[in-house]
Amino acid sequence: MILVTGATGHFGKAAIEYLLKNGVAATNISALVRDETKAADLKARGINLVKGDYDDPASLEKAFAGIDKLLFVSGNDIEKRGTQQLAVVQAAKEAGVPYILYTSFERNKEDGSSPVNFVADSHLETEKAIKASGLNYTIFRNNLYTDFIPMFIGDKVLETGIYWPSGEGRLAAAVREEMAEAAANVLTSKGHEGKEYVISGEENVSFSDVAKYISQASGKEITFVSPSQEEYKTALTNAGVPVAYINMFAGFAEGIKQGEFETNEHDLSKLLGRKATSVQAFLTKQYAS
Repeated sequence: MILVTGATGHFGKAAIEYLLKNGVAATNISALVRDETKAADLKARGINLVKGDYDDPASLEKAFAGIDKLLFVSGNDIEKRGTQQLAVVQAAKEAGVPYILYTSFERNKEDGSSPVNFVADSHLETEKAIKASGLNYTIFRNNLYTDFIPMFIGDKVLETGIYWPSGEGRLAAAVREEMAEAAANVLTSKGHEGKEYVISGEENVSFSDVAKYISQASGKEITFVSPSQEEYKTALTNAGVPVAYINMFAGFAEGIKQGEFETNEHDLSKLLGRKATSVQAFLTKQYAS
């Protein structure tokens, strides 16, 4: 039995889809959900729904009983994630789960000095807990989703260009669905225990490159301006963007600028058995005129 956490989210749902495509019977897949009504589509396909809440360790231990493999999709509550994820690891250990695949986070710095430490810290703590648990594991060091680039640059990019304080920093972004496909491939094959995979695209691209790709796709000249952090935060504040989002976006931009998501390790294509979708191909599809 394979249990998928975050089963109603984008990554979890995609992973379940690829498990089915890889020949896993629906009856051998369980989906951890807080609200079963949000997973009616999964239930209709024969997926087992298991109730569990990251804030309720007892529910997790009960949900994990009898599971052979756990796809642990990291939580999205940044403030509570550290405590929640340690509870997941402890529950898996108490339930005797034999194997965990955890979706972690690509990074270059691990000393707390990263601009994206607000995200990285909980991932690092979770990785340490998994390794200390004695359970078999695989860790995915997921780069930023290519899917997030349109969100970072805004929905008016064709009119206003890109205003984003990433400088000439580069990242090896990858498509979320392909990351989920790779996770399903690992869960349905052997030889991955104790491995850490860098789940990144094959090319490191800057937002100057992003502007060029969108220009080519749309037929419009897209400019790229990299303001200072202060200028960027002021512009977003004046536009009425909530402070939490401003700090998060600014943090990711600075992380990119400092090379936190640049890597020459590209395990995603190997796990897919084909070349991962490039940032250029993704953006071309998004912005084609």
